[in-house]
Amino acid sequence: MKQAAAFEALTAETLPSRLGGTEALTSRIGTDTAGWRVREVGDGNLNLVFIVEGAKGAAVVKQALPYVRLVGESWPLPLKRSFFEYHALKRQEARAGVGTVPAIYHFDEAQALIVMEYLSPHIILRKALIEGRQLPKIAEDLGRFVARTLFRGSDLSMKARERKEDVALFADNAELCDITESLVFTDPYYEAELNSHTSPQLDGIVAELRADRDLKVEAQRLKHLFASSAETLVHGDLHSGSIMVTDEETRVIDPEFAFYGPMAFDVGMLLANFWMAYFSQAGHEAGNDRAGMRAYLLEVIVDTWSVFRSEFSNLWRTERSGMLYDRRLFEDRGDALGSEQALDRVLHSIWTDMLGFAGVEIHRRILGLAHNADFEIIEDKDLRAACETRALKFGRHIAVNRERIHGLDEINVLAGRLEKGIVS
Repeated sequence: MKQAAAFEALTAETLPSRLGGTEALTSRIGTDTAGWRVREVGDGNLNLVFIVEGAKGAAVVKQALPYVRLVGESWPLPLKRSFFEYHALKRQEARAGVGTVPAIYHFDEAQALIVMEYLSPHIILRKALIEGRQLPKIAEDLGRFVARTLFRGSDLSMKARERKEDVALFADNAELCDITESLVFTDPYYEAELNSHTSPQLDGIVAELRADRDLKVEAQRLKHLFASSAETLVHGDLHSGSIMVTDEETRVIDPEFAFYGPMAFDVGMLLANFWMAYFSQAGHEAGNDRAGMRAYLLEVIVDTWSVFRSEFSNLWRTERSGMLYDRRLFEDRGDALGSEQALDRVLHSIWTDMLGFAGVEIHRRILGLAHNADFEIIEDKDLRAACETRALKFGRHIAVNRERIHGLDEINVLAGRLEKGIVS
């Protein structure tokens, strides 16, 4: 049996010779490797990403590295994360529909690389929001995506054995989960070595948050939930940098953090990034009023949650065939109201947990290792810190008070009052 070649990181120079015999790639861009144009465009924290263009077309080659790219070889990571990304993308496509994630052309487990569809003229959603673009379809597309992937990856839909086997498969993605468990739920709340924040402007509020017993207890409750509640296959890193958009299309990318976790996690991560985009708008105005953009972002948050609730409820009523909330106990006995009561309880649990996950995500993106460009590209440190301060206070409020918050209207009113300096 032929032994797999030892792992070797690609470069723009070596990629044509190493992948020139890969039919899945050459069939799409052409066989003349001398004419291939290769650009390394990875701007994330972990991986190499190449755009490869040829006479016939283009494709993307993504390769994992055996360490955290943002930090270097001092922080090793297993190459197997590309295996989990590949399997997550295949499941997301099956559950959310073709055209919701990039098409996969080729996977090489030994070299930890995936050849996939080149999305053009798509741009990263975060960049679009920083530029002030108002995408008309993201709430509808993303609300449906999270509802379908979360519902169809759970015991509400899957056969019990199939889901348990899948839980076991993704349980091996332990190192990526460990990153989240540390960077999201723990590091922001003490003086962790890799933390950074806008200093000295944020020093005071950072000290307050790290002394906030209620906040730290809530963050650890959420960490407990994240680590112990294997409800469904989650994307695991669903932020505005993991979504590519045009006015007509929305694609979700980069699910290498995928694992079986709490349903509310992806929803909380997603909405947190919209709230951060909202609070960052003052740093991107440059003389142009962003009031319309702020209103748009709050509307996107409301609409995303509304679409999620509606689609999840529809799937509950039409596709609930798993072991949970067995139809034989409700609909088959003529008790549709009992089914609706159970649905309300499930959605309420997702709602309260979503708020908590959103709050700690906001904190970690300002105080931890991997920051958001929404704030980071604001050059005026005083202005950046003012935006970040409002977001930090907002995140604390929704995390600590999540069980006493009843709707997005009251949350978005608070966001507006913070933004205008009416409350502090």
